[in-house]
Amino acid sequence: MTGYTSVSGLSVGRDGARAMTRALPEEVPVAVSFDGTTLAVMMATPADIEDFAWGFALTEGVVTGPDDVEDMEVLTHETGTEARFWLRTDKSAELKARQRALMGPVGCGLCGIDSLEGALPPLPRVTSELRLTQEDVAAATDELRENQPLHDRTRAVHAAGFLIPNQGIVMAREDVGRHNALDKLIGALGRAGIDPATGAIVLTSRISVEMVQKTARAGSPVIIAVSAPTARALTLAEDAGITLAAFARGDGFDLFTHPERIQTGAADVA
Repeated sequence: MTGYTSVSGLSVGRDGARAMTRALPEEVPVAVSFDGTTLAVMMATPADIEDFAWGFALTEGVVTGPDDVEDMEVLTHETGTEARFWLRTDKSAELKARQRALMGPVGCGLCGIDSLEGALPPLPRVTSELRLTQEDVAAATDELRENQPLHDRTRAVHAAGFLIPNQGIVMAREDVGRHNALDKLIGALGRAGIDPATGAIVLTSRISVEMVQKTARAGSPVIIAVSAPTARALTLAEDAGITLAAFARGDGFDLFTHPERIQTGAADVA
């Protein structure tokens, strides 16, 4: 699916009105089910759904890799799309024991959490030998913009990209939801056999708690974003060992946590 549809309307300006056609992003319900039980339904762009489903399963901790899954299929219904997973017996029992303690459907943030403590569970600490240059980080969001065909058509979607030193953005995914775009990217990396620890996550959005949580669970050591982090996201990134660079536009960026991974020169670090 293309992920967009063309619609007609009127463009109204000082000189009057004229007929116009615009491309708008599609948004459909996407259900993710495990062993016949639907655990989440999100509104998402109907492209790269298999990537999205795998990314969601990984970042929400339902599975740790392909070996946990016996079968997976994506079905399109009149009312939306369904991604069905059939888990290995022990993983199925583990999921049933957890019930619905899942994080983060887009637009909801913390659906399925049954306590305040469940909103901020401990995160794995990310370790990596990754090193990026100042130029890598400063140019990252501009390079991501060159990998956003759906945004070019609609001007209405987010993107998440994966940056590898000396290679640039090697993969990108788009969606109306920033969480969905990141899940799609992480799922695509897993399906391609690319280790998230070897590069940086690049985002067109702000950096919220859920974006740090998903990045930590994926095991990527660096987040580069065009916008700001929240204060809580900054604290989580520090504790999880993630380097966080925000306001990355053109020639510069703000570097907040674990600056040792970015080669800026010691004198540049406050």
